[in-house]
Amino acid sequence: MFTGLIDDVGTVEQVTSNDAGREFRVCCRYDDLADGESIAVNGACLTVRQHGRGWFTAAAITTTLERTTIGEWREGRRLNLERALRVGDRLGGHFVQGHVDGVASVELVSRRGDAVLVDLALPSGLAELMVQHGSVAVEGVSLTVNDLPAPAMLQLSLIDYTLRHTTLGDLKAGDSVHVEADMLGKYVQRLLRPTE
Repeated sequence: MFTGLIDDVGTVEQVTSNDAGREFRVCCRYDDLADGESIAVNGACLTVRQHGRGWFTAAAITTTLERTTIGEWREGRRLNLERALRVGDRLGGHFVQGHVDGVASVELVSRRGDAVLVDLALPSGLAELMVQHGSVAVEGVSLTVNDLPAPAMLQLSLIDYTLRHTTLGDLKAGDSVHVEADMLGKYVQRLLRPTE
């Protein structure tokens, strides 16, 4: 379980393929990770396989590669990182599971006053889980739904702090991003669905 509050931006140092899938060595500021620890990497919950001072490795299996953009990651890519929530930690964002619900496409990035607006085209099935001013995680970052300007479209309004402390300041039209809908909305939708 995570909060969507990014506590480091790491960089992919190495990418390899092995029996575990696609493995990444990530440079980061962490020096006290543990093998088997969960870490959200651009919003996808991965397991630390090995670690050292300022680096860790994690692997993505075929299922994860099919549901995310991880298969496209190369050396030098910047990544939003968040360690798992500990009991007693402050919950400043919202509950984020690290389960990517879909990959959205950035349609437009524009500036309005002191904010940057980002319009995302959502994949099938995600639009009905979005609520104006509700919570959403994009690339692992806890955000507020600014607007729902069209069917299957989500608009974010990014403040300067978010732009400077996450990878979202690098977004441009055509980019693909991980989206995780609010957990509460997913459970409500399932409970209201007729029994099959």
